[in-house]
Amino acid sequence: MTPGTDSGLLAPVWAGTGLGALVSDEAWLRAMLDVEAALARAQARLGVVPESAAAVIASVAREDGVDLLEVAERARGAANPVVVLVERFTAAVAARDPAAAEFVHRGGTSQDILDSAAMVLSGQVLAAVEADLRRVGRALARLAAEHRDTPMAGRTLTQHAVPITFGLKAAGWLQLTLDALERVSRVVLPAQLGGAAGTCASYAAYARLATGSPAGGGAELMRAFAEETGLAEPVVPWHALRTPIADLGSVCAFVAAALGKFGADVQIMSRTEIGEVTEPAADGRGVSSAMPQKRNPVLATLLVSAARQAPAYASILVQSLVSEDERSAGGWHAEWQPLRESLRLTAGAARTAAELAEGLTADPVRLRENLGLTGGSIVSERLNAELAGALGKANAKKLLAGVARRAAEEGRPFAELLAAAPELAGGLAGRVDVAELLDPERYLGASGELTGRVLARAAAVLGTYARVTVFSRP
Repeated sequence: MTPGTDSGLLAPVWAGTGLGALVSDEAWLRAMLDVEAALARAQARLGVVPESAAAVIASVAREDGVDLLEVAERARGAANPVVVLVERFTAAVAARDPAAAEFVHRGGTSQDILDSAAMVLSGQVLAAVEADLRRVGRALARLAAEHRDTPMAGRTLTQHAVPITFGLKAAGWLQLTLDALERVSRVVLPAQLGGAAGTCASYAAYARLATGSPAGGGAELMRAFAEETGLAEPVVPWHALRTPIADLGSVCAFVAAALGKFGADVQIMSRTEIGEVTEPAADGRGVSSAMPQKRNPVLATLLVSAARQAPAYASILVQSLVSEDERSAGGWHAEWQPLRESLRLTAGAARTAAELAEGLTADPVRLRENLGLTGGSIVSERLNAELAGALGKANAKKLLAGVARRAAEEGRPFAELLAAAPELAGGLAGRVDVAELLDPERYLGASGELTGRVLARAAAVLGTYARVTVFSRP
């Protein structure tokens, strides 16, 4: 196959990260050959296949002698690539050792090989995702701690709401990252082994032929095969029980969406007129083909792009649970490309988020300037509570709404108009320190404490979860 035919030209989320190769066509072919070798080794452990034959099969599997383009083009004839792969792989083994070729794919079925290969590749991708989520978590924890008390404007429905801290904002991103990390760490990736209809009958038949007992073709083989692939031992074959695929889709969508929230906030906060955060600089990053002054928040944009795509692929994978009979006609086949895209997007998003989090800078001066744009009305919630005792809750809210409206219409400071309000005349003005109440840094609530709670969780989670990379070819 011509190198680069799936180079990611239209997929900048993962192109250039080096992660797309984890689920390239070459990687799928390699994983299927590895699984074939693992099956032979597992059967050899149980006396079903000669040790010498398993060694030859494993050796030939490592040689990459199967023509990928031929397998891809001829896969249409059987609606899956395994049939042609087994044919060509068997021929390659026969060229080395005709006797060993008899034991290739012994009792196997296409779905056993392709599903197990999918789990192997998914494990490798999730290992990369987990490592990058840890990078994101550590970087966001540093930001949250550094800016634990840095005030900024909290926004709801795009408008200034109440003061918060940038530390709490970063802690929110961190909380989602930790949620994503925990979900990735809990994914179960089982081997697939069941034969034609999930009964293991073919494996048992070959076991009886070799050893006189079917025992080496049932649960014992499932266990040995899982160990050889580095995957979890399945309770039963899951040809039509697609929990592993649905779980992968759901987790990928969650990770991409969680990081997408991070990206969406950075996009808004880096707008020219807001200027509260800045993405890390790099040669050629953020440039425009038409406007030389532009420095676009491209890392954040890639995160949002992944977050918008991943749920669509996940919906296809979750639908795989509706699988008819003991093998789906079309449902199984519909999973392969969406699974690959889900894995690519998630890996690319995690790598991009790590780069963004590690290089993101906040501007405390700009954060404070924006906090003061409304002239103090951002603390109206506090004023409403303070004035309610003297004016009544409804009257206090009416007063503050009217002052805010006049300030906007007349272009005058909110604080000035509030101080001049007739409702505050007389004894009330002496009992209410308007200047103090209008100080946004005195109305940060429990921002620091809440940030600390997330940082405590980060310290526990980042030191707890670790995925072991699955499948290491001998």
